[in-house]
Amino acid sequence: MSINLTHIIDQVGKDKGIDKHILIDALESAMQKAAEKRFGPNKVIEAHYQEDAGEIELFLFKTVVEEVENPDLEIAFDQARDLDPEVALGDSLGVKLDAREFGRIDAQTAKQIIIQKVREAERNIIFTEYSAKKGEIITGIVQRFEKGDIVVDLGRAEALLPKKEQVRREGYRQGERIRGIVLDVKSEAKGPQVIMSRTHPGFLMKLFQMEVPEIYEGIVEIKGAAREPGDRAKIAVLSHNSDVDPVGACVGVKGSRVQAVVQELKGEKIDIVHWSDEHAIYVKNTLSPAQISRVITDDAEHAMEVIVPDDQLSLAIGKKGQNVRLAAKLTGWKIDIKTESEAKGAKEAFSPEEALRKEVEAAGVREEKEREMEAAKGIGELLNISLELAGMLVRGGYTKDNVLKALKKEIKTVEGLDEEAVDVIWAAMKERNA
Repeated sequence: MSINLTHIIDQVGKDKGIDKHILIDALESAMQKAAEKRFGPNKVIEAHYQEDAGEIELFLFKTVVEEVENPDLEIAFDQARDLDPEVALGDSLGVKLDAREFGRIDAQTAKQIIIQKVREAERNIIFTEYSAKKGEIITGIVQRFEKGDIVVDLGRAEALLPKKEQVRREGYRQGERIRGIVLDVKSEAKGPQVIMSRTHPGFLMKLFQMEVPEIYEGIVEIKGAAREPGDRAKIAVLSHNSDVDPVGACVGVKGSRVQAVVQELKGEKIDIVHWSDEHAIYVKNTLSPAQISRVITDDAEHAMEVIVPDDQLSLAIGKKGQNVRLAAKLTGWKIDIKTESEAKGAKEAFSPEEALRKEVEAAGVREEKEREMEAAKGIGELLNISLELAGMLVRGGYTKDNVLKALKKEIKTVEGLDEEAVDVIWAAMKERNA
């Protein structure tokens, strides 16, 4: 105890980024536990850090009594008067212990407790720091690969980029720099687990915020984004200044700003569209570059029938339905695209009686779809998977009550699920059953 601890506490606090009061608490706790082990657990022992002296003082507290019955907890009045002339019966008298009596084992116990406390403090600091960064972009170095997941070195902490949060066609090598957004921070036994994502729409939005000063300054606002990671994305923007074109601001001179984002996303194509509070106009904008003839809105069903010229159908739908799928994700509306010929033919094809029958049939389908949607929401929330995957499970006969009992080989038989989707669902089921 002859070593001055003040300098050590200050230095460790600076190196580890830990408040000195946490270190002092760790030292006091360690010395108290070691003293209790050395002098016996039945004794009342307290440890106090004396900053001026730079040492931890230990005190054994006993109650002053007339006649001692328990020597561990009591001290005779006459003996107490020799230590403190002003002591009275019933007082709790603290007797300073000689810390030099500690042996090697006691010192080792204290050391282990201090290490544990410092480690806990570091974990809490990291958890708090990265919890505050949820939705923000972080940068790290690819450290290693674990069953398809990527472990990223952030310096003071490690992050996990799960397989499902990676863009399928991207490849990384050990030691390579990697960026992503903080999706979540979990408190694990071995320390905080930072979860990264490169597929989340928020990553795209944050990249634009970094590249476009008008977005950072609040002149241009990102109203939403939708992605099919690695292939194509759509982002909707609005300007709060009539002199600033939001799309032009995001594109930049000769496309410099959008190209910087595309480069980070390894070539993902990005459509930047004008946001509008007029739903029909907004949907028309999101289906760009296709030309739209007219839009028929069904507010009750939150659906739109979009009529396009015959030669614009493939452009509006996009490759494998990608354009209309992204437009639906971005706007939140169900979108059905028809050509002028189809719309005209449908209008002329039905008599009033047939039209009524079609309407009744459609109502039945809607009810079935609503039930399916509710069931899918239940499974999606239970397993924390996308509504699309949950819907496939529902159509495969699964419910919220029985899905956790399914075997992997049974999940594989569900129509529409590829091997990657099965792996995602199975991992979610295992995590839920854990």
